[in-house]
This record gives sequence, structure tokens and C-alpha cells, in this order.
Amino acid sequence: MFFIFFLALNLFSQDKEKAMPFKKIITNIEQQHQVVFNYTEDNVTGLQLIPPGKSLSLDQKLQYLSRNTNLSFELIKRKFINIYKKESRPQIICGYVFSDIDKKPIENANVRLNSGTQITTDSEGYFEFEKGPKNIFSISHIGFVTKKIISENLDSKDCLKIVLESEITELEEIKTNAILASGISKNSDGSFEIKPKKFGILPGLIEPDALQTMQQIPGVNSIDESVSSINVRGGTHDQNLFLWNGIRIFQTGHFFGLISVFNPNLAHTISIYKNGSSAFYGESVSSVVAISSTPETAEKNSFSAGINMINADIYAKYNLSKKSYIEISARKSITDYLETPTYKEYFNKVFQNTTITDFSKNQNINYQSDKEFDFYDATFKYAQKIGHKDLMIVDLITIKDNLKVFQSASVNNTNKSETNILRQQNYGGNLSWKRNWNSFNTTKINIYNSAYELLGDQKTTNENQTVTQENTVGNNGINLENNHTLNSKLSINTGYQFNEIGITNLEQVNIPSFYRKIKDVLRTHTLILEGKYNDTLSRIILNAGVRLNYIDKFKKYIPEPRLRFNYGFSKNLNLELLAELKSQNSQQIIDLQKDYFGIEKRRWIVSNNTTVPIQRSRQLSLNLFYKKNDWLLDVENFYKKVIGITSSSQGFQNQLEFVRTTGDYEIVGTEILIQKKMNHFLTWLNYTYNNNNYNFADYEYPSFPNNFELTHTVSWAGIFEKNNFKIALGTKWSSGRPKTSPDFSRIDLSNPVLIYNKPNNTNLTIFSQVNFSTTYKWKTANGIQYKAGISILNILNRKNEISENYRISSLSNSIEEVETFSLQRTPNLSFRISF
Repeated sequence: MFFIFFLALNLFSQDKEKAMPFKKIITNIEQQHQVVFNYTEDNVTGLQLIPPGKSLSLDQKLQYLSRNTNLSFELIKRKFINIYKKESRPQIICGYVFSDIDKKPIENANVRLNSGTQITTDSEGYFEFEKGPKNIFSISHIGFVTKKIISENLDSKDCLKIVLESEITELEEIKTNAILASGISKNSDGSFEIKPKKFGILPGLIEPDALQTMQQIPGVNSIDESVSSINVRGGTHDQNLFLWNGIRIFQTGHFFGLISVFNPNLAHTISIYKNGSSAFYGESVSSVVAISSTPETAEKNSFSAGINMINADIYAKYNLSKKSYIEISARKSITDYLETPTYKEYFNKVFQNTTITDFSKNQNINYQSDKEFDFYDATFKYAQKIGHKDLMIVDLITIKDNLKVFQSASVNNTNKSETNILRQQNYGGNLSWKRNWNSFNTTKINIYNSAYELLGDQKTTNENQTVTQENTVGNNGINLENNHTLNSKLSINTGYQFNEIGITNLEQVNIPSFYRKIKDVLRTHTLILEGKYNDTLSRIILNAGVRLNYIDKFKKYIPEPRLRFNYGFSKNLNLELLAELKSQNSQQIIDLQKDYFGIEKRRWIVSNNTTVPIQRSRQLSLNLFYKKNDWLLDVENFYKKVIGITSSSQGFQNQLEFVRTTGDYEIVGTEILIQKKMNHFLTWLNYTYNNNNYNFADYEYPSFPNNFELTHTVSWAGIFEKNNFKIALGTKWSSGRPKTSPDFSRIDLSNPVLIYNKPNNTNLTIFSQVNFSTTYKWKTANGIQYKAGISILNILNRKNEISENYRISSLSNSIEEVETFSLQRTPNLSFRISF
């Protein structure tokens, strides 16, 4: 009995000791179960009760405390316990934030409520906040795409599980700003990038004309001073691929080559690849010029209009909504209203030694002429964002040149007259759709069409003869491209392309009756695989790809591997290796030098895989690039070979003019650019050397210099830009292009027949030209901007010979030397208003 009494007394005394402060009870529970209680002091101050048994589980203890107090206990993640008074417990929204890559919690993610309140997630990715009338919040973290959650019916009982997508930002390619001029840069893939809206100034240019600017780049020339005859590393103009918003452009020049068809006030980005172009570019064995008028970022409404001594233009962009806009541009010549000094110099340059000027030379009595010339171009763009992931763009372009010349003469009471009509036009459209599936995957699809027409119509009144020549091109297709980013260093691009090109050539004469019409169509299917590796730590950039072409008509596969490698020895010194194999199924040829009045003599044809082979090229270049303390040195050595060329595509005016044979050309060369920037002054010196030779195995002279070889070319410019004033002075010097001289020792001058020496046995005289330009812009208080410019080509008025050939004169029955010269001194003025 004593023992039982002692035990009961002891139990009574223990029970009495168990009544303890509530804060001590939860502290013991925290230590035993490794949890944390969250509470306010008002809810627990002065509260005492008997603690639950130690042997109880955590849930049992919480239930015990809830039954014996006016408190509620909420267990979160088996670690945190929130304490509320039962009658005032607020509803909460809670959630966990995870990464989509490894599914692990994201700590310190920022949760921003619509009220402006911000909270962060803990180490378990957990967050909570009191439920309000509108539960709108966003979750963000560095390296992840911000996620916005909008719901008025979120259940506070269950915590949200939120997964953030990783935001992999592709590292921007290394660019060298202000190369040649502000607004021109060189990318790590070897391409030159021109931003017309940031363009500074170049000698002879007052507008950022894409194709005129392109000729300042080392290795790019125009043998006849025309944007319709741009020669990149010895190639012909048709071997270049010109794209405007994905549309292939077959006509690149207005005024038959003296003005670019691309509105200089419209483009946002111009990319020029001499070598190492992406595997997504095909149908070119020389360079690629890709022009985009789509802005990289959203822009405000804008309008501008301008005029110079050749044309006037307008540009307008209007935002229809936050997600859509339209953009239009139009440009038209003023030459049909006003014959400016610039127009007269252009006209004399274009029409020299053509059938139009030949008419007046042969008829010296009572000669009359009436000529009409005009051109225009226009573009339209409509862009529409659909949701947050889709973008649709419609692009349209139209280009047209018209020439009409009426000539008459009276000789010995015999009247002769001709009406010559020449029309050249190119129009096209592109529908593109882009979808960002997530931060890793993007798909692009575009459907395009391009149509080109060259029409020459000559009517001789006294002979009642009509001669019609027509060359038309229809090009359409579809491109599918998928870009997949594996990580911050590596991405894979895949694609499929279908291209159809149909070309028609028509010749018709009524007296004597003659009619010939030839149409050829080629369809090509292409699979593309391209990988890009960019490691900024090791300073290695590697782009490698391949396009596999299948030509339906010939049942022929043509693989085209591409390689771009860039290694940075340091932040100042880079080594670049570019290599590519390319092919081309269409080309321009000249049947007769008098075709289309001798103004635009070239016509497009497609390959037949026999007499007109598929042209194929291989090219390799090694470049060393150094930049430090505003000095820049760029040295590039290259090798290029193009096989499958036809003699009729090279513009021969010697013994090869009527020879039809195939062969190749091979060129090796060096391009050097030295540049120095000093505050507002920029100067550069550009030197190019190349050795370019034809190889025609079936011809009696199997090897001789290329028609487009300029062995030495030197350019210099000095540019000053400060605030809104810009001025540039520059000069260009080159050794003369090859020519073929007659062998007078074998010619009977009494009854001459042309007999030539070996093709391209000598050269023209040196070409030298000094150019000048300056612009100034100012802005009024109401935000209207004005810009005025002056340029002078060939300031010294040097008479530069750019071609020379020989023919038998029908009047004197003697050998006549025909010389063609570059532009004489040509001024130009411009004025532009923008707001």
C-alpha cells in the first residue's frame, strides 16, 4: 500500500508539472521532430497546457494541441508549421517552383503579386501569400523564362506545382563595330553586316545603298561600275544569291545597273557572305547577300520622305496594335520629269556603244531622238503576333524599269526610224510563320514566289520589221527550318527546302518570219543539317553543316558541306577558317552582244546537265583578325574554283564570243584591310591581290586570264563624323582588266577579218577615281528630323576605260576600236525629312 501511495503521489506531482508555457511545448516539439513553427506573439502569449506525450507522432501532437487550444496548425512540407487562431486564420496560396531541366526546386525565385508585393522562394522552392480577390502573380528567376499565373479560383488547400522553363540565351556572335564605316560590322562567321539605320558615310555615297556599300568590302568589285555586275572573288554577277526577306531577286539594279533596286531607307539588316555561308543558303557558287527589312525589336510609328537627283521615295510604318503593324515604301524616278546633271551622266554611261547610240553614229543627217525612261519599286509588309509564341509576316515587292526610245534619220531622201522598248521587272511575295515552342525550340516556315521578266521590242518603220525578245523566270518554293538549342553552347538546326525554277526564252521576228520559244523547269529537294558550337571560355566558335540537294529532272544528288571555325588566341587576335562546297542550277548567258539593244544583254537559262552543266564551286579561306587600341588589321588568304561555267556566261567580245564550250575558273588571292580610328576620325586602306585564270580544256588556248581579273586593287578612305555632320573622301585604284588585242601581223587591212592574239593577252590602263560625300542632319523642337547630303563621283573627272573590243566598221570597212568608259564627274544632292 505504501508503494502504491508513493506511485500515485509521484504521478500526481508529474501531471501537475506538465502544465507549462505553450512556447516551451512547441520548442520541445521542434527539437524532437526537426520542424519550425511560425506564429505571432499575440496568438501564444500567456497560453499554458499539459504537453502531449513524447511518444506521440508529430501529427498526433498537432491534433492534441488543436483540440486543447483555440489554434490551428498547418504542416507545410513536413518541416514548417504555421499557427493561426481558428476564428481568424487567413486563406493562403502556396506553391513550389521547380526547374524544367532537373526538376529540382528553385531557391530565391522572385514571386511578384499584382499589388506590387514581392516574396521569394526558400531552399525547397516554396512560397505562400494570403489569398486575395484577384490572384495574379508572376514568377521569375535569372536563367528562366518569367511565368505569369492568372486565376481567380485557385484552391488554397493544395499547393501549386510550378515549373519554370530555362531561358537559354544564345551568345551573340563576336562583332567588330565600325569596320569601313559606322553601321558596318564583321561577324565571327566571316560575314559582313550592314545596319542602314546606323550607317555613317562612305566616299561617293550619301545613302546606305546595299550594293554600292558592298563594293567597299575587300574582294568585292564591279568590273563595269554597275550594281548589276558585282564580281565577288572573280565570279560573275549571276553567281551571287540576292535575297530580300527570303525572296530571290533576279533584277538587282535600276537604270540598268547604276542604282540598287533595294530601297536604302527600308532595310534593317544586310548580311554579306563571301565564303562559309550557312547550309540554308543554296543556288549560288559565289557570295550571298541576304537583306531583311524586319526590325529586331518593336519600333514606333514613323514616316519619312526624300528626294535626290534621280528619284524620290516615301517610307511609312504604322502599328495597328501592340501585336501588329504594316510597313510600306515606294520609290520612283524623277527622270521622266526632269533631266538632272546626274541623270545625263548616268544616261551617257549606260547607253554608250549600244544599238541606240550606234543608230545616231551611223546616221549623221537630220537625226532626231525622243527618249522616255523611268523606274519604280515598292514594298509592303504586314506583321502579326499571334499569342505569345507565333509570328506571321507577309512581304511583297515589285521592281520595274521602262525605257522607250524613238529615233529617226533622213539620208539621201531615205527615211529610217526605230522604236525601241525595253522593260525589266521583278516582283515577289513571301509568307512566313515563326513559332517559339519554348526557349529551346523554334520553327520557321516560309512560302515564296519570285517572277522576273526582261522584254525587248524593236520596230523598224521603213522595213516594217518587228523583233521581240523575252526572258522570263518563275521561282517558287517552301523552306522549313527548325532550331533546337541543346544548351548554352550547342544548337542543332535542321530543315527541308523545295525549290522550283522555270525559265522561258522567246525570240520572234515577223520579217523574215522566225519564232523560237524554249521553256525549262528544274525542281530541287534539299535536306539540311547544321550544328553550332559557341564556347566563350575557350574562345571557340564552330559552325558545321551540310545540305543534300536532289535534282528531280537529272536524278542527281549533290552534297554541299559548309564549315566555319573561329578561334580567339586572345581578346585581340582571332583566327578564322571558312570552307564550303556549293552548286547552282541557273545562270545568265549572252547569245549576242546586241541582244536587248546591247543594254541588258544577259538572259537567264537553267542547266541541262550537258552543254549547260550544273555549276559547282569549292572555296577555302584563312583569315587573321587583329584589333587593339583602335587599330584593326584583317588579312585573308583564299582559294576558289568554280567548275561547269560556259563561255557564253563570261561576256567574251573576242574570238570566244561565238564559241560554246565549258570549263572552269580558279582564283587565289589575298585581301588586306588596315584601319585606324582616332576620336571622330576613321581612316582605312584596303588592298586586294588575285590571280584568276580560265581553264577551257577543249579550246585551243586551254588556260588564260579571267575576264574579271583585277590583279591589284587599292582603296583608301578618310571619314570624319561628329554629332550630325559627316564627311568622307576616298580613292580607288586598280590595275586594268584583261583585254584581247588583234594580231595585225596576220590581218589584211584591205579586206580585214578580225584575227586575235591569245585571249586576254594584255590589259586596259589603270583605273583611278576620287570620290567625295558629306551629310548633315538636324532636328526641330517638334521632333521632325531633316537630312541633306552632297556627293561627287570622280571628282577629278578622270576618263577611265572599263572595256575595249574590236569590230569591222560597215562604213569604212576597217577595224574599229570600241571603248567604253566609266562615269565622268557625277554630282548628286539629297534631302530627307523624317518623323
